[in-house]
Amino acid sequence: MEKNDLKDICEKLQKTAQEAGEFIANERKRFYSEAVEYKDVNNVVSYVDKQAEKLIVSQLRQILPAAGFITEEGTADTADMDGLNWIIDPLDGTANYIHNVPNYSVSLALAKGKTVLVGVIYHIPVNEMYTAIKGGGAFCNGRSIKVAQSQTLGESLLATGFPYYKFENMDKYLLILESLMQKTHGLRRFGSAAIDLAYVASGYFDGFYEYNLNSWDMAAGILLVEEAGGIVTDFEGSDDHLFGGFVVAGNAVHKELLSEIKRFWFN
Repeated sequence: MEKNDLKDICEKLQKTAQEAGEFIANERKRFYSEAVEYKDVNNVVSYVDKQAEKLIVSQLRQILPAAGFITEEGTADTADMDGLNWIIDPLDGTANYIHNVPNYSVSLALAKGKTVLVGVIYHIPVNEMYTAIKGGGAFCNGRSIKVAQSQTLGESLLATGFPYYKFENMDKYLLILESLMQKTHGLRRFGSAAIDLAYVASGYFDGFYEYNLNSWDMAAGILLVEEAGGIVTDFEGSDDHLFGGFVVAGNAVHKELLSEIKRFWFN
């Protein structure tokens, strides 16, 4: 796909994310807790997630009718794993949204196979539009962004998340957390992997790691970090991470962060 085509797609993705974001923001004004469905005690979904996804899918079908879909709420799961696919999280940070914590986003990406070509994350409450095209850099509201210049864990601020299912590895995860708390300026848990990755790309965080993620949680964010000059791998250090569920993203501290994760995760 030509670069000009990707630029056009990126512009249309931004428009779609903006429209979905406006719907999500407007619905929050009249949101009611009875509308929440529980996939599990800490895995929630609302009618807002579902309606936003339908809006997004209808728009993206017009942009690339032949592309498949990988979506969080299952509106249009028609993926061709070797071809072009839209990867959609209509509302990343649903629990934050339900509790009126202003940290949630729309995350949209176009991938070919395991390679993300275009990524857009719209941080709704603060009106920040993060965009990236493969080979074209990363931007926030049109301004070029780069990862931070920290060189060691000792001068870093990190972000992480916790899984909402498959808790059998939490003992290892907590050991990683305990170690990193003692070796960094601190860790943050914002509740939106998309925004965490966007913040790594922007240089606010030096690194981010999490497990049991889905492709829609991180597709756009992975491209943002890479285009901002960062490194993204799974917990083993492989760049085959889009559908693996494990992600470590960072600037120059990535190597040291990955080593610390491996020390506990694989022992």
